[in-house]
Amino acid sequence: MKQKKVVVAMSGGVDSSVAAALLKEQGYEVIGITMKLFSLPKDYCTSEDLRSCCGWKATEDAHRVAISLGISHYVVDFRDRFDKCVIKNFCGEYSKGRTPNPCIRCNQYIKFDFLMKKLKAFEADYLATGHHARVEYDTRSERYLLKKGRDKKKDQSYFLYPLTQDQLARTLMPIGNFTKEKVREKAQKLGLSVAQRHESQEICFVPDNDYVRFLRQRIPKAFRPGPILDLKNEVLGRHKGIAHFTIGQRKGMGIAASQPLYVLSMQSDSNTIVVGPSDQLYEKTLSAVQVNLISKAKIAKPLNVKVKIRYKHREAKALLTSLDTDQILVEFERPQRAITPGQAVVFYDRNVVVGGGIIDKSGEKNLDKTA
Repeated sequence: MKQKKVVVAMSGGVDSSVAAALLKEQGYEVIGITMKLFSLPKDYCTSEDLRSCCGWKATEDAHRVAISLGISHYVVDFRDRFDKCVIKNFCGEYSKGRTPNPCIRCNQYIKFDFLMKKLKAFEADYLATGHHARVEYDTRSERYLLKKGRDKKKDQSYFLYPLTQDQLARTLMPIGNFTKEKVREKAQKLGLSVAQRHESQEICFVPDNDYVRFLRQRIPKAFRPGPILDLKNEVLGRHKGIAHFTIGQRKGMGIAASQPLYVLSMQSDSNTIVVGPSDQLYEKTLSAVQVNLISKAKIAKPLNVKVKIRYKHREAKALLTSLDTDQILVEFERPQRAITPGQAVVFYDRNVVVGGGIIDKSGEKNLDKTA
């Protein structure tokens, strides 16, 4: 039988390195590919302790691991595509007063689209990543399922909800059944140099985590001063640009009030920020657009699920109702704090990802329930 060939997206981190090692042990012909996505400033390129996945040290680490494992390693330049699909969207959403998740866009448009299309050039059967998630085929539904990783603290299924059936059919996630501790143990046993590599929590193209500096350089128009209003439409002060803020934010407004005030909404058309007390941050409903379903082809009738409205959000019980083919109404059992337009909302049935979408609006008064 012909040996199956797999391309592994190698970031230079321990997870993707161990993924490559496991697949080789399982008998696959493994090819490592590191994507060049973004050019860091020179000062980061010379002293990049963060080892961002877009830095030269990450590429160097991936290459060293590939040599250790005895597999081929290539570097592909996706910078133009990444800028168009991820960075421009990131900037555009902030300019509209929305809060995007670029990691999800990267998975959707770069790793599992642009990179997956390169499989043909390598005559490969599968694309593999180091995500803490699992892909399984369900014979009853005849659908590929995306499941949470075994390590609940490291589970990354939230970032993968846009994957289609065709993409899941050609995807391997070999570390999804391991805890992070076991992954590091495996890397240690194999003598991989990245076994104890520090995990970066920053967005790769903003390695110092200074979003404001990055956005100010890219979208200066989003930093026009404007009014800060209360719920009575009274002016409380002036802000220095809506890109400074996100829903639920308290600090940085520079206004004095008798009680703590939080950002409730941002209106890009009028360049206005609306603030109010904490209790006004809670809403029971939201509408999601650009919806992708995984475990089901469609939601024919209201469906009980658990929902995450951000990556670190504790799952909440909710009812899903289809508004149309691309839009879903989410009605929570209990009000949720700081539902943020632009963020991803992901639906779960225990460990299975039902699907997800992008939060468009929140609050009963803002939603159109007509199908």
